[in-house]
Amino acid sequence: MSGSGIASVAHCRCYRPARTMLGFDVVIPLYVATNVLLIVVSSLFGGALYWVLVGGGLGDIGAHLGVGVTASAIYTPISHIIGLNKFENLLRGDRSRSRILVAWVSTILVLIVSLFLLKIGAQVSRGSMVFFAVFGWVGLVVWRGLARRALGIALANGMISGKYAIVLGTEDELSSVEPAELLTTFGITEGERFVLPRQDLVAAETRGTIRNVLDKAREAAADEIVLAIPWGSEEQLQGIIEQLRASPLSVKLLPDRAVSTVVGAHSGAALQTMVVDVKRAPLTRIELLAKRALDVSVATLSLLVLAPTIAVAALAIKLESPGPIIFRQRRRGFNGREFLIHKFRTMRVLEDGAAFVQAKRQDPRVTKVGAFLRRTSIDELPQLIDVLKGQMSIVGPRPHPIALDDEYEKLIANYAFRHHVKPGITGWAQVNGHRGETPGVEIMAMRVHHDLWYVDNWSLLLDVKIIVRTFFELARTHNAY
Repeated sequence: MSGSGIASVAHCRCYRPARTMLGFDVVIPLYVATNVLLIVVSSLFGGALYWVLVGGGLGDIGAHLGVGVTASAIYTPISHIIGLNKFENLLRGDRSRSRILVAWVSTILVLIVSLFLLKIGAQVSRGSMVFFAVFGWVGLVVWRGLARRALGIALANGMISGKYAIVLGTEDELSSVEPAELLTTFGITEGERFVLPRQDLVAAETRGTIRNVLDKAREAAADEIVLAIPWGSEEQLQGIIEQLRASPLSVKLLPDRAVSTVVGAHSGAALQTMVVDVKRAPLTRIELLAKRALDVSVATLSLLVLAPTIAVAALAIKLESPGPIIFRQRRRGFNGREFLIHKFRTMRVLEDGAAFVQAKRQDPRVTKVGAFLRRTSIDELPQLIDVLKGQMSIVGPRPHPIALDDEYEKLIANYAFRHHVKPGITGWAQVNGHRGETPGVEIMAMRVHHDLWYVDNWSLLLDVKIIVRTFFELARTHNAY
């Protein structure tokens, strides 16, 4: 990695990307898809032009299309194998013409052999193949040059972003890590960087720095935390990882300066394989997408089916007592970020302060309509909107009032790990009898135990199972008041 210093970076660098930027992970798939389209168009154009020149009309359009599709299916893996589809190679353009020529000649040869073996070569004239081969190679070379220039302009203007990360490391290691290199080599957009105190300083300073990292990762909605620490500092590294366990974000360790020197400055592909996932996020990207799809589907269907119930509940609240229909309260969601939860108002008071009193049986604050809504959990239905907004999930640890969070974080080990997934309308604890009031630390500890089991054992099937069991739990009305 490069050797420029960080004299201008006493604490952090801020490069927060806009939401409309093109994602780093999209660049190469978009380039490959454009290559496929270009090859198909070259086949159609080259074949049609040949037949026009020889006086035979446009020729067999279906055959031209088939040749183009087959050629693109052959060219794509070949171009990938020889390195044409790597971000750093696209950006630098080293030997791109010769590589494209090798890939394209190989593609045409494989295509000709395939047509011969399948005995369908008679449907494709040699002249149209020559035209296609020429137009295809010229098109791929020209497009490569245009794509490289466009990519350079996009990078220079900050129009491409990778995973948004908070960077933490020693001063020596950070001196060789440039934000531009993080993006082009590792697909990481640096948000802020924090410098670790020297190892000979008190551990409290290191803990303070890591707390700042966790706070900034939460505030900035970072995707991951990246470490730049010498690989030989095993004890220091283990201590940092242990403190970062409080965050649900993945933690990656970059190759250190010694490794980068051995590998070489221009071996970005090799360096990419050396990034170590020292801590994984609870859910992978695919799992998050699957869970989100389930959330949106269930929330949308529930709102449609339960619309009459929601309307009647709102009317009953309005007629019974003065005050808003919807009660909003601050709760902590994923990674401890605060959000406003929505519920039907069931009390005569609206509490959202440092002091919070849980609802008890025959609580005088609860209205008559509110008692029914709480007993049947209809008061939770507005949270379906919170699910659609992405602040909650259908299934997950139930979010507690912030005052309770602050209280129990001091009393229950690993309590904060509940925030490693989005909070839910229902959860594993609720379908196992831990619903409603938690009058003591022991009861809350049992609920937290179930919540953490859910985080560690999540699956889409488990979510479906919890949703089904929730209906049976609602019929019991146990501990709901």
